[in-house]
Amino acid sequence: MQQGTIVPVRGFTPILGKDCFVAHGAAIIGDVRIGDECSIWFNTVIRGDVNSIRIGNRVNIQDGSVLHTLFRKSTIEIGDDVSIGHNVTIHGAKIHPFALVGMGAVVMDDAEVGSGAIVAAGSVVLSRTKIGPNELWAGAPAKFIKMVDPEQSREINIKIAHNYLMYSRWYDTPEIDPTLDD
Repeated sequence: MQQGTIVPVRGFTPILGKDCFVAHGAAIIGDVRIGDECSIWFNTVIRGDVNSIRIGNRVNIQDGSVLHTLFRKSTIEIGDDVSIGHNVTIHGAKIHPFALVGMGAVVMDDAEVGSGAIVAAGSVVLSRTKIGPNELWAGAPAKFIKMVDPEQSREINIKIAHNYLMYSRWYDTPEIDPTLDD
């Protein structure tokens, strides 16, 4: 399913797991390891040129997102079943399993997004901010809003991850799905 650009840098070649989709225009560069059944969407840049980026299984990184780190100072770790919305910037942060980072959000160096947490669209999570499990944060700078139901959060994120896996498979079999309405 790989279609985007894979670029070795400084002796590091990105490693992708099984059944990953990399859309045209996406670039994966350097010290990057991506788990199984992930989808990297159009015009996303995952730039592991200055430090490592590790991405779990069934992660979807949507169109226009940028992942990068600080040289010798920060890395990116993303757990399983995480959804990264359109046009998100993650710079040297840790995102735990089942988290959701909404469209246009920014998550800065050494920030941490807990398991099942939600970062609302357009939010700016400042450096060294620690978002706990199942917390909803929003705003610029992002602030705690409320707790989210752990079961509901996990269910929503699993559904999103599975949906993006399904969407990615449409690019392997471009036939029109007769079950979709116009």
